[in-house]
Amino acid sequence: MAKEFETSKPIYLQIADHIFQKIIREELKPGDKLPSVREMAVQMGVNPNTIQRTYSEMERIGVVETRRGQGTFIVENAEIITELKQTIQLEVISSFVKKMKDLGFSKEEMIASLKSYLERGEK
Repeated sequence: MAKEFETSKPIYLQIADHIFQKIIREELKPGDKLPSVREMAVQMGVNPNTIQRTYSEMERIGVVETRRGQGTFIVENAEIITELKQTIQLEVISSFVKKMKDLGFSKEEMIASLKSYLERGEK
């Protein structure tokens, strides 16, 4: 099943974000093996070179490691996984705050509306 991609961000980074989200939600755990480049390319509906670039970028960041002849695995380093969670959390918050500022909301209004939203239990 091919994934829909945004035009504003490179596909290989969008795929990395997709994998990062699975790691944060603990759908993928430290030590888990990722699908082969070819398998992932079929799943995502992209060229295998795109997946290779995704895996290389994730390895550069330190989130995965490639074991020669075995495949690509999520690192078994809790500190790196925690850092990944914090980085993505900060990116989401930063995006939210920027959009709210662009709409003219003050810090106080953002905090009040966020509290109200969370108290209503909406998802």
